[in-house]
Amino acid sequence: MSDRLTAVQRALTDAPADLIVECLAEAVARDYAIDIELLLVDYRLAALLPLTGGPPLTRPGEPAWRSFDHQSEVRDGEVGYLPVTGRGERMGVLRCSPAADSAETRGELAEIATLLAHELQAASAGTDRYTSAARTSRLTLAAEMQWELLPGRSRIRPSFSLAGQLEPSYAVRGDSFDWAEQDGRLYLSVLNGHGEGTSAALLTSLATYALRNARRAGLPLADQAALADQAVFAQHRGDRHVETLLLELDLDSGEMQAVDAGSPRMMLLRDGDVLDQPLEAQFPLGMFESSEYAPQSFTLRAGDRLFIVSDGVFDAATGTSRYGEAALHRFVRRTGSLAPLQAVRSLLGDLRVFVGGDLEDDAVAVCLDVTAASRQ
Repeated sequence: MSDRLTAVQRALTDAPADLIVECLAEAVARDYAIDIELLLVDYRLAALLPLTGGPPLTRPGEPAWRSFDHQSEVRDGEVGYLPVTGRGERMGVLRCSPAADSAETRGELAEIATLLAHELQAASAGTDRYTSAARTSRLTLAAEMQWELLPGRSRIRPSFSLAGQLEPSYAVRGDSFDWAEQDGRLYLSVLNGHGEGTSAALLTSLATYALRNARRAGLPLADQAALADQAVFAQHRGDRHVETLLLELDLDSGEMQAVDAGSPRMMLLRDGDVLDQPLEAQFPLGMFESSEYAPQSFTLRAGDRLFIVSDGVFDAATGTSRYGEAALHRFVRRTGSLAPLQAVRSLLGDLRVFVGGDLEDDAVAVCLDVTAASRQ
């Protein structure tokens, strides 16, 4: 590591949580003679917003958006753009002026952009500055609760790539997702809590925390569902329930266990074909005092893509026309060349165009790619 890169890293780690970018900019200007500016992606994945103010960038073809979408350096004349991403979580883009000329400097700036992403993730527990700056409008209280509940929006590891998105992003209510990776296994849940406003958000939060509690206790997938089912029923006595899909993927073998508790829709994209992945429907969480759940299994292989959507996607309507399963299958087929975050962003953007604005019902879309060869 060069002396100047070490100095910049020290400036990052020593910076106050709410002044990380300013301290970084001072160090980069001193040691590299380059001015930097952070552009944060908004909750809808539709705008790149300068942290210090200024007009948002909303046109997909702009250089900053090409850097964000393709996760690579993009140069536009004397200005360069670098993705700010940590462990697959895309936070935005770093604008550099002038763009670096030497390969060494370009490599160090790319590393700085990654270091910045990790520092922003660490700082999020201590300041509201960056979450506030990533908004084009005020979130509803329910949406605030739902976004705070998420583990992130995207994740990349050697064996998988994963992303999820909520819509309407600034007013989502009961739809959500959760994931965790441990000991060679990926756990994924997609939830749809019934109701409106904060009551739906509270219901989904209860189910999510109950599932996390059971998962962190090392319980099998079916027992995770049963514990969450009991927690929701104890609170609402069967008046409210949460449609949930629970998945557990063995990253070595590709074996997927699933519990379909009245779940969202799941599709498999394999070798260019879209197939509905059928599962035996079981009772949603909280519907009855004591429900038993049984996992089912299927196998994924390298190159497979799972797309999971709630009913707010395929039931989206305008007038007498529904988006429907046929349109959904066509769209999923076209996403094969897109990274998971681009795929869910494109799908929900297509839905907004279809209905002519925000969706009336909230929706969740999750995309999982299996990228490492399995033993199958």
